[in-house]
Amino acid sequence: MAAALLLRPQVAGFKALLSQFQLIIYCLFMQSFLMKSADTINCSEPTSDALLAALKDSILDKTDVRPVFYQKTPTNISVSFTLYGILGVDEKAQIFDSFIWLYLFWNIEGLSWDPDECGTDRISLPRENLWMPDIVINEFMDESRSPDTQYLYVQHTGWVMDDLPIHVISSCNMDIYTFPFDIQNCTFTFNSYKLFAVDVQLFFVEPVEVTLYNSLSVLQTKGEWEVVNMLAEKPPIPPEELNITYDTLIYYVILSRRPTMYVVNLLIPSCFLITVDLFSFLLPPQSVDRSAFKMTLIFGYTVFLLLMNDLLPVTGNNLPLINAFFSLCFALMVASLLETILITNIQCGSINYGPLPQWAKVLFLNYVARLVCLSKKPSGQNCIPEEHRTETKHCDPAVETSQREAAYKTPVLLELKKISHALLSIRQQVEKHLKTDESVEEWLKHLWQVCPLLLLEVHCPADLSADPN
Repeated sequence: MAAALLLRPQVAGFKALLSQFQLIIYCLFMQSFLMKSADTINCSEPTSDALLAALKDSILDKTDVRPVFYQKTPTNISVSFTLYGILGVDEKAQIFDSFIWLYLFWNIEGLSWDPDECGTDRISLPRENLWMPDIVINEFMDESRSPDTQYLYVQHTGWVMDDLPIHVISSCNMDIYTFPFDIQNCTFTFNSYKLFAVDVQLFFVEPVEVTLYNSLSVLQTKGEWEVVNMLAEKPPIPPEELNITYDTLIYYVILSRRPTMYVVNLLIPSCFLITVDLFSFLLPPQSVDRSAFKMTLIFGYTVFLLLMNDLLPVTGNNLPLINAFFSLCFALMVASLLETILITNIQCGSINYGPLPQWAKVLFLNYVARLVCLSKKPSGQNCIPEEHRTETKHCDPAVETSQREAAYKTPVLLELKKISHALLSIRQQVEKHLKTDESVEEWLKHLWQVCPLLLLEVHCPADLSADPN
């Protein structure tokens, strides 16, 4: 009994606390019910006129503040877009020109109506009669020339859907180092222009894979570019920076250039011209003015680059490899012309240079020649070797003449002696000329070792090393 008496005050206190809690729950329920009933639209009849008249009393023309009960409550806006067309990419101005369909979704707190009572589950309203979020694309560089749309949809649950066509001229940091096989990454950054993250928060409507699929299915104007991928991210914002930072959604649109036109119009003709210049070394320098031919090639290549200059990118963070390729081809053509001038000079004027030094003969004609598989040309024999002679014979013309004078004194032989002297003079001139050709040949062989590109050169067709007798 005593224990029951001691527990009675505690039970009474618990019942009183329970009654207070029930009262608080009941009050909150009645408040929410009254709030809902106050914001729920009641239509007099299931017609559009009745619904519009009811909306005028609740939400229409209230565009000054965000549609929330408490201004500390952020408005959640869902963002998505569909890339409808790629109008152009300007590497010089670093601009990406495109056309998109932008979708915005947000909720008007407390707005709802009965679809059966009002006759419809959604209604289209003029955009200027509702509060609109100021969502912009940060990379926008020019005024929008997209068509104006005047209406949006409001669902019976208070959900608003806005659909905007936008002609986007945005900045894009382009890397043209691998032109025309380059891949560009352009961004669309969506955020509120004025409202911070504490007032407006952005969310993705759908996964970025769905955005990519929808864009590829409706993409019309592509030109030389194609969309290969899309990525998206939402940078996190620390809680202490919500009132000073804009909530942001970033889409990365990855574009790939179609290189076929540039390969056909730039790379292949350039390779053909440099190949023709390389095979021009096969032309015999004695019968063809090879330097004039190479000058014509250089002039033609210069005109080709001037005509195709509009196809080349003008500016960028790095020098494109294709520009370095064209410069290298032009440099090889100029070097080929200089080598032709050097060869012509050695062929025509090496007799004035003196004999080739012995160290150059040993180094280039013996060792370096093996590396480039250049064999020695056998030298002509003007006299029969001693091991093959059947009798003793001197190759000295003076000794032969004295022997003949001592042996023969007849007039006929004297006349033959004069003819022999004349033939001897001719032979000496021929041998002198042969020595000159050998000197030229040594200089040319030495030049071939120094310039491997000249291995395509041909020898002079004149070969006077054989004994005229």
